[in-house]
Amino acid sequence: MKYWIRLGLVSLVCVFGMTAAAQEENILEEAGLEVVKANSLDELLKNIQDRRVVENREHASREAEFKAAKENQQRLLNEARAEQQRLERRSEQLDTQYESNEVRIGDLQELLDDRLGSLRELFGVLQQVAGDARGNFEGSIISLEIPGREAFLADFAARMGTASELASIDEMEEIWSMLQQQMIESSKVSSFSASINMLSGNQVATDVVRVGEFNLVGPDGYINFDVDLKALTELSRQPSAEFTGSAEDLYEADPGELVGFALDPTRGSLLSLEIQRATLGEMVGTPFGGIATGKCYLPFCDGQGGIVGSIIILVGIVGVLLALERLVSLFFIARKVNTQKENPGEPDPGNPLGRVIGVYHNNRDIDTETLQLKMGEAVLQETPKISRNIAIVQVISVVAPLMGLLGTVIGMIQTFQAITLYGTGDPKIMASGISTALMTTVLGLCVAIPTVLLHALTHQRSRSLIHVLDEQSEGIIAQHAEEAGAKLG
Repeated sequence: MKYWIRLGLVSLVCVFGMTAAAQEENILEEAGLEVVKANSLDELLKNIQDRRVVENREHASREAEFKAAKENQQRLLNEARAEQQRLERRSEQLDTQYESNEVRIGDLQELLDDRLGSLRELFGVLQQVAGDARGNFEGSIISLEIPGREAFLADFAARMGTASELASIDEMEEIWSMLQQQMIESSKVSSFSASINMLSGNQVATDVVRVGEFNLVGPDGYINFDVDLKALTELSRQPSAEFTGSAEDLYEADPGELVGFALDPTRGSLLSLEIQRATLGEMVGTPFGGIATGKCYLPFCDGQGGIVGSIIILVGIVGVLLALERLVSLFFIARKVNTQKENPGEPDPGNPLGRVIGVYHNNRDIDTETLQLKMGEAVLQETPKISRNIAIVQVISVVAPLMGLLGTVIGMIQTFQAITLYGTGDPKIMASGISTALMTTVLGLCVAIPTVLLHALTHQRSRSLIHVLDEQSEGIIAQHAEEAGAKLG
């Protein structure tokens, strides 16, 4: 048993020895040293002695290098300490100089303030004026005709705000000249060439007329100045004819000629509101607008009055047409009746009086009472023909304002429904109902007023003709009675 234990221990020693020898060889090879293997103990002893001599030489060389490096490091340390001391002395000198400069700067600043005096306030006001003038020039239509002023003012305001330099006399005179030029140009009416951005996306170069710094006028009327784009743009819609006409007169006027012009002193605000105002077509509607948009199948229902307004307009048109037809017919009937009055002996069946006289000529031999009845019957037969459709005109004149009142009630119901759903925060939500309420009232009155007048006129004309028929028939009856009495006498 002990034998086997010893044998195992010897094997382990051999293995560890071989492993250590292999590691040593690897280390020597990595270090670049030659590995010499011994074949005997004498060779091994000799190799060890030779290796010791080599290692001693290497140790001596490394020791010499270390001593040299140590001396160099000491020299560098001494130089660093000397540099530190020099920089510390320099820092002390700079601190002293900095404190001296601070005192001197304070003295010079105080001297500068004393010498500037009220000029400092002047330069502050000048900077503010330059900034305000730049803002005014950027939003002024005069800059389209006289460009390039904003850049100078922007540079001047920036230098005055960030730098300590003062404004020169030339710069102050330049600002004063620009302000004076702005005031003078704001009182002029001048013409110059400019490009206009059309609604179609194209740019058109044309001559425009500038009225001070308020309005611009082109060949087609007013032109809008877009402050953000610094460009001229075509208006989506021109204002009403009275304003557009004055713009055309101004554009076509000769130099020195005085013309009336609708000036917008708010530089476009009133003009934009005027453009947004609904036109007569938008308020009343168009004959086929509702049908084209699919809103409804009635004419004029695309207006602010809606369906009720459309019905009022249609009823009004019918009433006016009936009244005009009656007026024209009564005019020609009256001419024929007047002609018949001048020739009572030749009755014309083409007019009411001729037909009434014809009844007398056909019944000359009957008694007076019977003739009176027949003449009355003839007049009664002519009355409906003369007064035809006049009652309908009267009904329309009465119904139109009632229909307008109905539209007003409907519009107010819509308004209150909008208030219930959305509140009163946005007035535009209630605008539809209010416009319906007001527009139907206006349409009802616009229909009622002319139809009432037309009814009165047609009724008076018809009553005049009927009165002529009654008068002539009674005269014929009286004449017949006289003739009958003369025969009996």
